[in-house]
Amino acid sequence: MRRCLILLLAVCLMLTAFCIPALALEYDFPAPDPGQFAEPTSDNTVYISANDDANIDRSKTAAVIPPAFGSPTSYTLNAGEYLTPNLVSPGSGNGVTVLPFSGAAPTIPAAIGGNVSSTVWTSYTDVTADLYYSDGRLGTLEIPAIGLTVNVYEGTDNATLAKGAGHFTDTSIWNGNIAVAAHNRGINNHFGRIHTLSVGDTVTYTTKLGTRTYEVFSVSKMSVNDTSVLDSSGANILTLVTCVMNEPQYRWCVKAAEMF
Repeated sequence: MRRCLILLLAVCLMLTAFCIPALALEYDFPAPDPGQFAEPTSDNTVYISANDDANIDRSKTAAVIPPAFGSPTSYTLNAGEYLTPNLVSPGSGNGVTVLPFSGAAPTIPAAIGGNVSSTVWTSYTDVTADLYYSDGRLGTLEIPAIGLTVNVYEGTDNATLAKGAGHFTDTSIWNGNIAVAAHNRGINNHFGRIHTLSVGDTVTYTTKLGTRTYEVFSVSKMSVNDTSVLDSSGANILTLVTCVMNEPQYRWCVKAAEMF
């Protein structure tokens, strides 16, 4: 009898143990702030160069396209690919491929420097406030051979080229070498057909200083990394530049000399 009671008591104790709820360990997690569910994981390090300037434009409208992320020059100021066309002049020997047009560079009267290819002195006209029209343009280009009439504005950034053609700020606006760029695709593809021009085609340029007609003497495909096409000239030259479709390493360049 006693043995049965002990056995019954043991069974009761075991059943009682199974009926007691298991208690989990207590953990203390601080609640996140309202609207914040995790700590930010991005790198907030600010990289500053010795000559850093808070006003430098490093956006995609700046002078260069930034280098690839993580590249050795990714934090080097002014490193990257040029946004605006940077070309070489015909016959400079910098990998220029001149299209097969007949004819030579026109002869320019000695009064403004002789033949285009042998000009040794320069002429230059600054852009001043009184040269702007009321709508902000500096002039108008007309190229009858491709049915183009386009306004020219100061600068070659994206905002300017969205309005029309852009004048390279380091080049002359009237006497000497006037360099102008424009897009060759998209809605504003003003220079999309300049590579189809032929020697002898005319370009008319009108500003507040007057109207001049230029004759095309060169149509070239050039390296993007050479800027000599923007050099000053003693002859009155008009230089038109644009991209080459699907060939970012090259630019089209049309050169025309003033007609007399």
